[in-house]
Amino acid sequence: MTDQIRNQFPALSGTVYGKPLVYLDNAATSQRPRSVMDCWSSLVSGANANIHRAVHHLAGLATDAYEDTRRAVQAFLNASAPEEIVFTSGATAAVNLVAFSFGEAFVKEGDEVLVTVAEHHSDIVPWQLLCERKKALLKVLDIRENGTLAVEQLENLLSERTKIVAIAHISNVLGLVNPVQEIVSLCHGKGIPVLVDGAQGIVHERVDVQALDCDFYVFSGHKLYAATGTGVLYGKRRWLEAMPPYMGGGEMIEHVSFEKTTFAPLPEKFEAGTQNFNAVPTLVPAMVFAKACREDSSLQKEQRAILEYVYEQITQNELITLYGTPIESKIPLFSFAVRGAHHEDLALILDKMGIAVRSGQMCAEPLMDRLGVTGLLRASFAPYNTMEEAEYFIKSLNKAVHMLV
Repeated sequence: MTDQIRNQFPALSGTVYGKPLVYLDNAATSQRPRSVMDCWSSLVSGANANIHRAVHHLAGLATDAYEDTRRAVQAFLNASAPEEIVFTSGATAAVNLVAFSFGEAFVKEGDEVLVTVAEHHSDIVPWQLLCERKKALLKVLDIRENGTLAVEQLENLLSERTKIVAIAHISNVLGLVNPVQEIVSLCHGKGIPVLVDGAQGIVHERVDVQALDCDFYVFSGHKLYAATGTGVLYGKRRWLEAMPPYMGGGEMIEHVSFEKTTFAPLPEKFEAGTQNFNAVPTLVPAMVFAKACREDSSLQKEQRAILEYVYEQITQNELITLYGTPIESKIPLFSFAVRGAHHEDLALILDKMGIAVRSGQMCAEPLMDRLGVTGLLRASFAPYNTMEEAEYFIKSLNKAVHMLV
């Protein structure tokens, strides 16, 4: 089954330094299947026109492709209406949009915003900017020693001044699925809305925003096999309608005069300027691929076997410390340190062996500080990775460790 999948990804047949490419940096960005490339190519060559504006044929084709994608994302997330789907350039832009617009409407001096210590910088810095602008307080939920969120601390951290909680669905460093539904329920019991950073969650979990009951859910297309520069903000209608626009310009307006400008209804209110109309529709074949992978039981079994194999091999090595350890809530993402070896040296050696992994702080410097490390090595697997690649990775890692330690 994995071979059939791999055949859809031209990049995977490449070589690095004369060795077959083993791409294990999927948490940073995924490779693209031919269906995504074909979609983008057909739009560029056959429907390359600005959307929502002109009445000519190409503009109609481009607009239809763009709005059909909105309805497809609505179905993929089980949102209640297409108007709750806002297209952005990625998860970072989506979080910034909410942090600014929600903050303008609902946050004032002395209020509080809560994030976790394990967040990506993109789910920390926008909230810091908001708090600085509004003279609000940023509070932080800690993790336990095994990497899981210290949810038992949440009750005491929340107060009547807490205006919003932002949390990752899955940590891009620890690879652990957070108890999002439990956290949402607890926050809603106190009338506090929740934003979920789904950059990793959308790839590995079936996301039903109505079942999660989160108020906002964001993700990037480039991690979900779609084109770069694409992203999604889901927001409950009542919040989006109450929030002011994030940017001003074409298509987010209803009427413009020097005396007063009124704004378009949802979702156009948050989509100022020329949208990435060639790339956004690639979300459709990307979601089709992701859904097919999730629903293939044999593929899921293969992926679970890879997870268990790599987990066992890493945790049995006394020189390696794995961060994010409860395997029952783990995706096939492994961030670890090797005693006596620098993470970047290991990554460079693995690269010479044809293996692409991530090294460094992984846009999570506060988490690195919490873990007491300057950086880690991360290997993240996708449905197109094979057990043979996992075995080669472990063999190569052991070789690299032996060279350095």
